[in-house]
Amino acid sequence: MATNTAVLRLDLGHFIRPAEETGGPRPRVEPVLAYLVRHERGLLLFDTGMGEADTGTEAHYRPRRRALRAALSAAGAAPDEITMVVNCHLHFDHCGGNPLLAGRPILVQAVELATARAGGHTVDELVDFPGALYEELAGEAEVWPGVRIVPTPGHTAGHQSLVVGQDDGTVILAGQAHDFASEFGSDQLAREAALHGTAPPLPEYRPWLDRLADFDPRRVLFAHDCSVWEPSRPSGIARTANPA
Repeated sequence: MATNTAVLRLDLGHFIRPAEETGGPRPRVEPVLAYLVRHERGLLLFDTGMGEADTGTEAHYRPRRRALRAALSAAGAAPDEITMVVNCHLHFDHCGGNPLLAGRPILVQAVELATARAGGHTVDELVDFPGALYEELAGEAEVWPGVRIVPTPGHTAGHQSLVVGQDDGTVILAGQAHDFASEFGSDQLAREAALHGTAPPLPEYRPWLDRLADFDPRRVLFAHDCSVWEPSRPSGIARTANPA
């Protein structure tokens, strides 16, 4: 279904991932990105940036924030115009702006909200703040025509991605389902090799890639990587592969 839905990327700052978390000898600077979806039904905000954390977390990640209000203004929107919020998960660097949007429905997987409320998962004040209004999901859900939430567990048990139909094809807002576009691409190649019948051993890939393939995405966007994944062939990442 063709749609004039638009997706705009919001720059909400960056943080420094220390070397002990990068798997290498050096720290890494990672962007914090959110996405504004303009749809005929309203404005959907996918992730809301970094919230204030305890002093230990602040010292560990050394975040530099860009205010959500300023980022929305640069995209031609204001907080009171947001219709709903979808968080890929509830770590503090993805739900930090939620309190600014009190009273708006926040769509989240039930297992993610339960994990956040159990403690030790995020900044508690960013979860149950005055005016917090959650719509708990248990799997896939169609948000608006052409806009669908798909569970993509891994980074957290309740991680979810957003599938957005546009005139030129489907865009997937993958959040932190993969840290980098290159990691998504590697998993996708492993999947294609398996579909082609390549003999093992082969790398494992995330099983929900099969579901994302059903949408034949033209672009996949991420929360901590400015790079964009695009298919190498017009056929995209269809569920079944044709021989080369």
